[in-house]
Formats: sequence, C-alpha cells, structure tokens
Amino acid sequence: MVCALTSHLSRPDLPSVQLTLDQVEAQSRRLVSRQPGAPSDSDRANYLLAQANVDASALSSSIAHLNTSTTFSPLQPLHDTDVAGYLRHAHEQNLISTIEEGRKETQDAFYRALEDRSHRDWEAKKKRVFDELGGRAAADNRELKKSKNALMQSTAAPTLSLQMQNKMMAYDRVVSDFNTARLSGTSYPIVHSFLAASTQVDPDARYTRITQIFHILSRITAEPPTLPPIEHAGAHILNAPLFQRKYARVYLGDANSRDAAALRRQIAKGAREALEEQYWDVLERTIQARPTEARLGGDPSVANKVRAFLALRYYKNGEWEDRIELVAGQPLWARLFYLVRTGHGEEALSEAIKYQDAIQHREASFLTHFKTWIESPERKLPKGHRDHLQTVYNAHMLHSATVDPFKLALYKLMGKLEASRRSVPQVTTTTEDWIWFQLAMVDEDEEGGLRALAEVLLGYGERHFETANQQRGVWASVLLMCGQFERAVAALWEHQETEVEAVHLAIALAYHGLLRVPSRAETSDMTPLSLSPASPPALSMSTLVWRYVRQFVKMDAKEALQYVYCVPLAADQGDVGKEQVESAWEQVRRIIVLGNGGQGWEELVGGYRADGTRFSGVIEQGANLLHLKDMKQFNEHILIRAAKHSEENDRIAEAIKLYNLAGDYDTVVACLAQALSATVAKPSPEEKDRALEKTAVDIIRHYERTNRAAGKDREAVVRLLRLREAKDQVAAGRPEVAIDIVESTELIPLSGDVAKITRRAEEFKDLHEALQRNLQTYLPLTMEALAGVHQKVKSSIVPDATRQMTLATIRRKSRSLMIFAGILKYRMSPDIYSYLARLDVEIAL
Repeated sequence: MVCALTSHLSRPDLPSVQLTLDQVEAQSRRLVSRQPGAPSDSDRANYLLAQANVDASALSSSIAHLNTSTTFSPLQPLHDTDVAGYLRHAHEQNLISTIEEGRKETQDAFYRALEDRSHRDWEAKKKRVFDELGGRAAADNRELKKSKNALMQSTAAPTLSLQMQNKMMAYDRVVSDFNTARLSGTSYPIVHSFLAASTQVDPDARYTRITQIFHILSRITAEPPTLPPIEHAGAHILNAPLFQRKYARVYLGDANSRDAAALRRQIAKGAREALEEQYWDVLERTIQARPTEARLGGDPSVANKVRAFLALRYYKNGEWEDRIELVAGQPLWARLFYLVRTGHGEEALSEAIKYQDAIQHREASFLTHFKTWIESPERKLPKGHRDHLQTVYNAHMLHSATVDPFKLALYKLMGKLEASRRSVPQVTTTTEDWIWFQLAMVDEDEEGGLRALAEVLLGYGERHFETANQQRGVWASVLLMCGQFERAVAALWEHQETEVEAVHLAIALAYHGLLRVPSRAETSDMTPLSLSPASPPALSMSTLVWRYVRQFVKMDAKEALQYVYCVPLAADQGDVGKEQVESAWEQVRRIIVLGNGGQGWEELVGGYRADGTRFSGVIEQGANLLHLKDMKQFNEHILIRAAKHSEENDRIAEAIKLYNLAGDYDTVVACLAQALSATVAKPSPEEKDRALEKTAVDIIRHYERTNRAAGKDREAVVRLLRLREAKDQVAAGRPEVAIDIVESTELIPLSGDVAKITRRAEEFKDLHEALQRNLQTYLPLTMEALAGVHQKVKSSIVPDATRQMTLATIRRKSRSLMIFAGILKYRMSPDIYSYLARLDVEIAL
C-alpha cells in the first residue's frame, strides 16, 4: 500500500519499505518513546517546593495513606468510664452536625430563592416580549376610545373592556389638567384628583385597595383636597411651591439626617391616620348595616358609635367575650382603644376622664400617662413615664393569661413596650390592624424606626400579605405605608389589573418628590425597579411611562404626550435628572415618529397655514415641561432628531415637514430631491407618493416666494416635479404638452444642434444626483411623448405641408434625443437604449 503511494518517488539506491500504515505508526511511536523527554510540570513543581523546604514526595505519600474512616472518631480513645470525654465528644459532634445542617439548609434556601427569582425574571421577560409584540389586552381596549362601533364589535368581554376604557380615560383627564396647572405655575392636588378618578367608574370603588392607596398617600403628603381659587395676579407665586418636589431634597438626601428622620415620622403618622380614617369608615358602615342591634339612639357622638360597634362585635347572648374587662360596667379598655384606633384621641381622653374614679381604682397612674401620651404631638412619653409603664406592664400584664387584650395594647402603645412582639391577640386581627399597630409603635429614635419596620415587612414578603384570590393592592399599600414607595409602585406594576394605577401612583409620588429614579446605567430592561446593595431602591419613571403609553400612542398621540411630560418631574435629581429629561425628549421623538399623519399629527408638531404663517403644536406649547428653554433647543432636540428618525422609518413626508418646521430649509430640499427621485421613477405612484409631491409643490412655492434654500437641490426638486407633471400629461393623452414641459427643464437638448447636444451631455455629470439617477426615466418618457405626437399628427386631418413640417420637427427632436442618448449610452441599461432606438425608427418611418 505504501509502495503504491510512493512509487513515483522510488530511487534504486534505497531499499523499499514493505510495511502497512499501522506498522509505520507503531514503529514511529516506539522511536519517539526512546527519545529523552523534556522535564515534566511535576518535576518543575517539586523543584520549586523543595526551595521552600516542602517535601512534596512525603506529603503525597501521607495523603495516599490517609484513612478517612476515622474522621469523626475521637483523637484519643475513650474509655467506657470516661463520661466527661464522651459528653465532650458528643457535644463536638452535635456542633459539627448543626453546622452541617445549617449549611445544607442555607444552600437549599439559596437554590430555592434562585429558582424563584429565575421564575420571576422569566415571567417579567416574557411579559416584556408580549408587550413589545403588542399582545396585551389593554392595548385593544385602548383603541376603543376612537369609536363606539369598535367597542361594540370587540371580541373581548364588553364589561371589562368598557370598565378599563373608562378608568383610563378618567385618569387621562386628571393628567391633562395636572400638566395645564404645571404650565400655569400653580400647584395641583394630584393625589386627591387620582383618588376621585378611581371612584368615577364604580361608586363603590372608595372601599377598594387602590382607592385606599391613594387615600394613604394623600395623608402621607399632607395634600389638601382642593386649592383656593386664584383671584389676583400674585396668587400663583404663593401657591406654586406648595406641592411640586416638596420632599425631594430630604427624600433624596442623607437618610441619616434630622430632616430625613422627620420625614419618616410624617410618613408613619400619615399612614397611621389614613388607616384610622379607613377604620372609622368600616365602623360606621357596620353600624349602618345593623341599626337594630347597634341601638345607636339619638346620640350621634363618636363615643356612642364606638359603644354601638363594640356591642355588635363583642357582646353575644347577653355576655361580653372572654378577657374583656368591664370598668364601671363598661368595656372601657376596648372603648378607649377603638377611639384611639379610629383617630379620636381627644374623645378617648374625654371618655377616660369621664370614668376617672373607676380607672384610678384599677390602674392608679393610667390616666396621667394616657393624658400625656394623647397630648404629645408625636405620641411619645418621656422616659420616666415609660419606665413606670414598663414596671406595671412587667408586674401585672406580661405573663398574665387573663389580662384585657385592649388594656395590654394601650400600655404597649403608650410605652412602646416590647416592640419585637408585634401582635396582640384579639387586637391585631386584620392586616390593617397589624400595620396600624406597628406604625403606632414606631420610634425613629429607637429600634431603627420606620426603616427597621420596612426590613421586617420585606422579610415577610408579598406572600404573607397577599394571596392569589385576594384583591390586589394589599402588599403595595403595606410598602407604601412603610416608606418603600418605589417597591409599592413595582408591586402594582407586576399585576396587569393594577398597571394603570401603578403609573399614576408613580406620577403622584414623583410630583411630591417621593420617588427616586435610577441612572441610565442602573436601569433594567426587565423591570422598572432597580435594586442595588449600595443604594436605595429606585424606579425608572421613563420605562414605566413608555410601557404604558405605547399601548395607545398611535391612536392618541396627544394623550400619550401628556404622560411623557411627567417624566422630567425628577429633573432636579442631578445627573440622573438630566438623563430623565433626555429620556423624555427621546419619547417625544418616538411619539412623533409613531403618531399617525394628517391633521392630528400637525396639531402635535405644528405646521403652516395656507397663507404661509406658522402655528405651534402641542409639543411646542408644552416645551417648558420638557425643560426646553428656547426654540433653538426645541428644534435641535425634538424636531430635527425626530425628522431623522422619520427618515429612517421611511416616513419621508413627515420628515420633510419636521425639517421645514425646524427651519432647516436646505435639508428640506435635499430630502425632497431624494424622495422625488424615487417617486418619479415609479410607473404608477401610490397615494403617499402623491401626498409627498403635493407637499413638495407647496414647500417649493413658499421657498421661491421667500427666497429660501436657493441652489442645486431646489432646482433639482423643481425639475423632478416638472418630470412628474410630464408623465401625468402623457398618461392623460396630451403628449405635446409633455414635450413642452420636458423642454422647459432643459435636461434634454432637442434642437438638433450637435455641438449643443455634446456640450449638454458633457454637463450631465454636473447635474444633481437625483436627476442623474432618473436618466432612464425621462429619456423614455420624452421619446414616448414624441412617438405619441407622431401618431397623432399622422392620423390627423391637416394640410399635408403642415403635417410634413410637424413630422420633420418631431424627427429632428427624436434624432437629437438619440444622439444625446448615444453619448450617455453607458449610463443606462441596454434595454432602455434599444427601446429608444426602436421608437426612433418608428418615428423616422
């Protein structure tokens, strides 16, 4: 076999090799094995270790003879009577086992958390992909805004679609009014307006979680329901700084400062007061639902209503429930607690004074502490009072199984006792009761305050507060009440049924300065919420707004713009604020590009009237909200860049209008020349091509009148428009008119003068690129027009001399065209030149 392969290389002076390939390979390997080998890595390693006084061979031998079976046996053998040694060994083994079990549990918990996080990330990514593809039901619902017929024909559930539509429209109106107030320099009660909007669709919505969330925020921000009317010119000066970004400096500043602690106190107090008002509403509805059992009588006082509520709740079959202690025949501790629970501290103090003697007999110092606590602005007792309460609590209540739970709760609240024991049986029975109790126990000067409570709640997680069958919003409200505003918005955004409220809650928070936005580098594509170990949570306002408005941006661009106006609310957040402004500009440009053309589009960006005067659009009118200082910035950041995006998206007509509005007239005519170059070449132009040509005619007429953009581009546009007119004349059966139009462009010399034709052909390379590209368009067009005139003249009834003179003129022009085409023969396809030659022959006959 080898011989066959090497037969052409054979030499008579060398012996031939009679071996197979396998034998050759085996011989080669044996030869290699006999060669002295290079030092191995292990040899070099042994050398280096030996320099450090390490005997690698001895260590290797020790490891090889290691017996792992006795790893957990005692180092010294234990005798049967060595009880202390046995216990010591057992203790050590228990410690090792505990550490190992803890490690395994930690590892398992880590993998479970990793799997859960991966699942959530996958769900978020899947949702984002569906959003990009437009697969959201809400998008379909939003499109119904333009037509009642579309609403009736919708395949979705009519009630759900109508409810969603009405809800979004109600919020839309608030956002529009909000931006109008911002433009006028006045404050706006945005939280209360959103609260009212949430109840418009359903009158019973005031009892829902979403409405309660806005109610909680209104108390946290201390926003009044209405503003006084502006009746004099200087009123807006006093009114403007009330709400907008009121808390931004403190909220975004040092979290350990005195102002930040005061803000956290306000958040806790506002949330507590909101829960008190909501519980008072529950109490009144309970009494109204069972008036006969309540026996309210003719006394509408707060104390009497609380008495009636307690009777309905805890008085059964002529007896009060166990552990409720009666003072002077009344469940006084429960009554005082519920007066405090519903926010009626003064009434609670009056009730305590009313039963002063009975209370003093039971708890001698209670009334003194209670009065001091109620009258304290921060609901906090001095240290001496608290120490005394702690003593009484430890002696009589801590380990008592029969103490009144409401009395126990009052003592815990007044002295802020045992903050770590967060529940009181029969008192903290609902989520709202429990949260209220925690907020009432919060002390910013001790135990970490509101931030410590937030950590506890985050440790519990959403599953602890909200189940699949429960109304959405519980977890969001819990986060809101403990000052985790960004997480609260994200919790609403995670569920499709509360996405609308999430966006508007974020707008309200940003307006009051209670929303932190991340930098562009920290913003995630997966979720608007950004979490970092080194910084507090942040929420991407721009991401949230755009994911919301893109559902309806094509149908209602002006409404989408109102939401984008809200993105720069965080413009005061340093470099991040500048990024937010730039994000708003980018979204405005997207709206311009995606918005449907026509009159509505011009209302958005502006335009020109028939008399040539310019009118501003909605974007320009709201330029202050986008932090655009003058027309130069507006043109540079919005119109010109949007025009470039429109060009990239093949929306040439809109791009030209935008360049024209921005005053970039040279770019307008350059763009027109390129666009008309493509439309003129089409055999049958489409509707958008006709619209572009009409726009070009109007613009060129205006430019000629005002002497703008004079030059090669404008001249090319005029010639291209004339060529389009010539094509229309040929199609309409008027070839003689078409020839006159072509001659007026001076593109083709038809005089018969060879010198002139040659000179014009040499000048062809200096023509505008758009005209050069259309050589194959206007040469056949002119020849077809000549052929059409030729046919008309031949079949016309005119004197023979006139006919012959006209035919001679046509033949001269045809020959001139062919000479011109012959010089430029290699600038066109052979088929075009052959077509011209055939028509020339027909004309010559």
